[in-house]
Amino acid sequence: MNTDLERLQPYPFEKLRALIADVTPNPQLRPIALSIGEPKHPSPPFVLRTLADNLDKAAVYPTTLGIASLRQGIADWLKCRFQLTQVDPAAQVIPVNGTREALFSFTQAMVRRDAEGLVVSPNPFYQIYEGAAFLAGVEPHYLSCDQSNGFIPDFDQVPEAVWQRCQVLFICTPGNPTGAVMPLATLQQLIELADRHDFVIASDECYSEIYTPGAAAPVGLLQACAAMGRDDYARCVVFHSLSKRSNLPGLRSGFVAGDASLLAPYLTYRTYHGCAMPIQSQMASLAAWQDEDHVAENRRQYQAKFDAVLDILSGVLDVERPDAGFYLWPRTPGDDREFTRRLLAEQNVAVVPGSFLSREIDGYNPGAGRIRMALVAPLADCIEAAQRIRQFIEGQSR
Repeated sequence: MNTDLERLQPYPFEKLRALIADVTPNPQLRPIALSIGEPKHPSPPFVLRTLADNLDKAAVYPTTLGIASLRQGIADWLKCRFQLTQVDPAAQVIPVNGTREALFSFTQAMVRRDAEGLVVSPNPFYQIYEGAAFLAGVEPHYLSCDQSNGFIPDFDQVPEAVWQRCQVLFICTPGNPTGAVMPLATLQQLIELADRHDFVIASDECYSEIYTPGAAAPVGLLQACAAMGRDDYARCVVFHSLSKRSNLPGLRSGFVAGDASLLAPYLTYRTYHGCAMPIQSQMASLAAWQDEDHVAENRRQYQAKFDAVLDILSGVLDVERPDAGFYLWPRTPGDDREFTRRLLAEQNVAVVPGSFLSREIDGYNPGAGRIRMALVAPLADCIEAAQRIRQFIEGQSR
């Protein structure tokens, strides 16, 4: 048995199940879940048709590198979306079975098993970053993200010794759960740090396509590289997914793109790992990456939810509109775990305590006293949930 498995912490939803195990939700109200970030908007019909039309491809072994047309389609999307002039579909793009498995496997391929090695991560964070570090045989190091730094790590305060030990730096922009978007200057600062200390930047950009309609789209890591005249994207890789962008979480489709010198050994790892995407899924993915109309409609629907929910919660809950993504990250009146339990018991609305998405370091948990609300349910359900939350908070203050 790999003893590093013993280092893994329960997933946030395991903790949530344990927290509410003895809670009886109000039986007079139907349940509304704002806890799991699973998109509920309909999947694009044309993508599903493409998937069905290619089911005969299930008789063919897929290659790990993927079909050329999908890699070209992804390269074209990257160039258009992030104003890139150079993306080599043969060497700088690898299709993956969703970014969750890719974030994990990429870490296993990149990290040298070294007692001094670090995987540096924001805090709060997507728990795969931590688990990938443990199972690669190195330590995670957490950078606090809270209101004092705009929910983006203060990289200027990171000790030089941490950068010297860093092998992989995970960033998440837009952030999960905070929705904060890193500016171009910060991304370029990180690129310079990676050059100086020879570490890899792994940028999780899965929420990049959910932003305010008409506003500037979130900047990406490869875009920051290109603005510096670096089309080789040295030491930089990005992770993108169709789960949030196209409401296709069950397709398990995404890609990794960037530094070809990193992706070549990563491809070797994946070949042995045996995680090629089925060809019918690749054909459906290509259809999704080639269409932007459904993505714009997706943004419009999320914007309608933010507008309605924030209007209802105004004045009773300390909550701000995020830069991007589909989460709210409000401050709770009192303990976040007790808030979660009582909200479920009294109003049958499920949320996630912010402390479950963070780690306590030196006595401080940057997620404590907050909850994550995923606005993935239909608009009417989000409105009703917000109304129940308002009623719950007003009832507490009486």
